[in-house]
Amino acid sequence: MAVKKFVVGYFEDEPELFDGVKKVRKAGYKIHDVYTPMPIHGLDKAMGLRDTSLHTAGFIYGITGTTTALSGIGWIFNADWPLNFGGKSHFSLPAWIPITFELTVLFSAVGMVLTFCWLCQLAPFVRKHHFNLRSTDDQFTMVIELTGKSSEADVQAFMSSIGAKGINVQNAETGWWLGRYDKDKGPYDKAEGIELA
Repeated sequence: MAVKKFVVGYFEDEPELFDGVKKVRKAGYKIHDVYTPMPIHGLDKAMGLRDTSLHTAGFIYGITGTTTALSGIGWIFNADWPLNFGGKSHFSLPAWIPITFELTVLFSAVGMVLTFCWLCQLAPFVRKHHFNLRSTDDQFTMVIELTGKSSEADVQAFMSSIGAKGINVQNAETGWWLGRYDKDKGPYDKAEGIELA
């Protein structure tokens, strides 16, 4: 995986971060991500993120479950092992509804959880780079990816002008990789409380 360079800015207050995100987007810099200790209403729209399509995936998984249930029960009771249940027809749809409902919910729920974990790169023994360890405590962190159009000094100066209390540059892989934090740690800067690549 390619290692990229990022400028990381720390903010103490939510309004400063929110205004900073708008200014960064207006200036044309590429926001890699924003890490906050709690949800901030409207931050996704300020960052320009599109609406999630997880609900569409859930619908597709649900339809798959419904199709699996109806086709499986239909094949079992009509072709593979047709039984006479008190004179009922072999195609007895009302009796199949509970199983169909349960399989629809099962496929939808499990599929959406697995899709969410895949999109967020969450799994046991998967490592991701932490830009700021205090972002889960009391600090707001904005990470800007340095591209060919932006220089390190310009982005640092811009971050300082929009109210960042601390700024540093980190090299990191943007994806995830297998490893354990307790066994394989990189150098740790205790003053800033960040893990550097």
